[in-house]
Amino acid sequence: MSQQPDYSHLLKKIQQKYDALSEDTENYLEGLLYSKTITYWDYIQTDALLSLQTQRTIFPDEMVFIAYHQINELIFKMILWEISQVAEKEDIDAKFFEQKLMRISRYFDMLTTSFDIMREGMEIEQYNKFRHTLTPASGFQSAQYRMIEFASTELINLIDNRFRATIDRNTPFEHAFEHLYWQAAGKDYKTGSKSKLLINFEDRYKEEFITFMKIYNTKNLWSRFKELPEKDRKDADLVKAMRHYDYTVNITWVMAHYNAAKHYILGPDGDGEATGGSDWQKYMHPKYQKRIFFPELWSQEELDNWGEDV
Repeated sequence: MSQQPDYSHLLKKIQQKYDALSEDTENYLEGLLYSKTITYWDYIQTDALLSLQTQRTIFPDEMVFIAYHQINELIFKMILWEISQVAEKEDIDAKFFEQKLMRISRYFDMLTTSFDIMREGMEIEQYNKFRHTLTPASGFQSAQYRMIEFASTELINLIDNRFRATIDRNTPFEHAFEHLYWQAAGKDYKTGSKSKLLINFEDRYKEEFITFMKIYNTKNLWSRFKELPEKDRKDADLVKAMRHYDYTVNITWVMAHYNAAKHYILGPDGDGEATGGSDWQKYMHPKYQKRIFFPELWSQEELDNWGEDV
C-alpha cells in the first residue's frame, strides 16, 4: 500500500490565512472541491481577447492597424502597473526604483521597435484609404499614455513650453489641464476653439484625468525620486536608469512614432493630415515641446538640444 502524502502543514497554513481574514476556512475548501480546473484559454480569456478586432472597412491591413494599437494599450497597462508599484511603495530604495524603471523602459523599447511591424506590415495605399473612416479618432486619444505622462513627472514638465512661466504648483488643476502640451494638437490658441478630436477626448476623460493628476501630484516618479536619501539620488545606476527612461519615452519612442507617421501621412499617397486634424508634426517632435520628465538630471546643453539631433 502506497504511503499517502501528508497535507497537514498546507492545511494549517491555509487555515492561518483565512483566520487572519476572519473567514471560514471550510467554506473556501468546499469551494475548491467544486470548482472547475483552469485552462489556458479561460485564464487568458483568449476568446474574448480575439473577438475585439472589429474592422470598419474592407481593407485587410486594417486588421494589422487595430491589433497593433490594442497591443500597445496592453503594454501601456503593464507600464502603469509598474509605475503604481513605485508610487505606492513605502520603503523605497535605489535598487527597487532602478529595477522598475528598467522594466518599464524595456516595455518602451519593445514599443519602439514594434513600429517596424506596423510600418512594414501595412500597404500605404490601403492605410490612406481606411484611415479616413477613423476621422476624427486618433492615437492622440490614448488615455493610458496620458496617464503614463502624469505618473512620470511633475505637471509643470507637461505644460506647453509657451505657458510654463505662468503656471506653478498653486495653479488649479483645471487651468493647468487647458495648457498641457498636447492641447496644442487640438486647439487654436488664437481663437480658443477646440477640434472635435479634443472635444471628444475631454468629454470622455477630462474628469478622470483631473483626478489622476491630483493622485500623482506628489507620488509621480520624479517626486518619489526626490524623496530618496541623497546617497540614493546620486546612485549612478539609478540616475542612468532615470535618464534612460526619460530619453526612451520622450525621444526614442516618440521619434519612432513620428517617423512611422511620416512614412504614411507624408508618403506619395498621403495627404499630410492626421485623422484627428492635429498639427501632428509640431505636436509629436520632441524639439518643439521639449517633453522632459526629469530635467534636473540633464545638463543645460542637453536640455537646449533636446530632440535636435534625431
